[in-house]
Amino acid sequence: MADQFKRDRDVVEKGGSLVLITVGIMLATLLQTLDTTIVNVALPTIQGNLGATQDEGAWVVTGYIISAVIVIPLTPWLQVRFGRRQYYGTAIVGFTLASVFCGFSTSIGQLVFWRVIQGMFGGGLVATAQATLRDTFPRERLGASQALFAMGAIVGPSVGPTLGGWLTDNFSWNDVFFINVVPGAIAAIIIFVRLRNPTDPRPMPVDAIGLGLLAVGLGSLQFILDEGQRNDWFSDGRIVGFALASVAGLCAFVIWELYGTKRPIVDLRAFKYRAIVAGSVLSLALGATLFGAIVILPQYTQGILGFTATLSGELIFARAIFIAIFTPFVARLAGTGRVDTRILLFIGFSMIGVAQFWLAAVTTTQSDFGALLLPAALGGIGISLLFTPIAIAVLGAVPPEVAPKAAAFQSLSLQLGGSLSTAALITLLARRNAFHQDMLAASATAANPALAALLKYPHAIALEYAQIQQQASALSYADAQFALGVLTFTLMPLIFVMPGRRKDVAHVEVTIE
Repeated sequence: MADQFKRDRDVVEKGGSLVLITVGIMLATLLQTLDTTIVNVALPTIQGNLGATQDEGAWVVTGYIISAVIVIPLTPWLQVRFGRRQYYGTAIVGFTLASVFCGFSTSIGQLVFWRVIQGMFGGGLVATAQATLRDTFPRERLGASQALFAMGAIVGPSVGPTLGGWLTDNFSWNDVFFINVVPGAIAAIIIFVRLRNPTDPRPMPVDAIGLGLLAVGLGSLQFILDEGQRNDWFSDGRIVGFALASVAGLCAFVIWELYGTKRPIVDLRAFKYRAIVAGSVLSLALGATLFGAIVILPQYTQGILGFTATLSGELIFARAIFIAIFTPFVARLAGTGRVDTRILLFIGFSMIGVAQFWLAAVTTTQSDFGALLLPAALGGIGISLLFTPIAIAVLGAVPPEVAPKAAAFQSLSLQLGGSLSTAALITLLARRNAFHQDMLAASATAANPALAALLKYPHAIALEYAQIQQQASALSYADAQFALGVLTFTLMPLIFVMPGRRKDVAHVEVTIE
């Protein structure tokens, strides 16, 4: 125990040094979180300029996510093997250089390749940032450290569509990548110069078998989630093949890491801490609600309401503003340990669920920005009540040497939750769109007096069909928003896997350990 406290004192910073390191960490976090969504709104322009099909363009996003998902659980091992400062700084430099090459790409193949490289370096930025802030701040300021982290981890994806839309509309798609250069350079300099390692780098053998099984399992799973709808899911042989590879790879990975090697590349035994199990499950739920809404709302506002990419992004940004405003207050409240974390989580999930039902009610072909703003704001307040309390409860309950593992599992769960939710919602949109088109077309017959009158005019049939398509799309987006609300309330019982007040959590974890 004495060694543990000594380790904490060795890396805790104060004054200007703490501020400077925090700035570097926040810039690095924003690099990764912004890039999860900033490219999405630029994809149509990228496809047009590079002569790529929609399926080829989708790999700009898919390739990045697959490589990032594989790297996330490896970050604790990489930090121990190479040193936190060395690994973190190198990851920032690699991410920044890959961004430059993405911006200079002249073909879709080049762009996808450099996005994969970018994801490999970016995968560990968020998890490393969370654990580093936890160790750099004094222990009694855990709430403040996690509030700052939440600002980058949650606000970043929400700001991405706004920034990406503005850059694409006013400059070029290349600037979506070039914007990473300056903050990346500043962050790398700060980290290399100021950050201290909690432990010295230690030579550790590479668990090649575990690494290979992890890559097959998680890579195949992410491929299924990203490509499933486009390939009609399990009616496609490739999807079936990747599904079998994912199940076999992940099962073999778990068995190997627990029983087959003495030097696992991912320490699954960290799940003996109840807080890590609870945090991972709730992060999965949070990712499902957070990223699902970010995906479908811009599609609806741009495709049905005719918003520009910039205006659509501003709606997501409005939600981010409320996250940013309320997160510090929530962190202070949760950090005191006087409020049961589960109460905050219950309120947060309830607000998000109500916001999604509200959005479903106002999702029509004629909605304006103002009608969507209030439910988006309510959802933002709800999200602010989730992320920081989960992080505080988890990181406050584990010893410092376990914190990087806890952060990595939380980050992975957040990403997988978003991928699962996005895949389900895209499939739901396609099927409900077809359903509503059939229902609306069934009533569009000559027996309908209003339609019979329209048929007297030229092009009336084409106009009526276009209206049916638009109305069906709007109804399907309303169904998707409603489904997100149902999902949110369905996931609420998971709150009770989380321990109560922080002081109780710490006591339970010490007893288990």
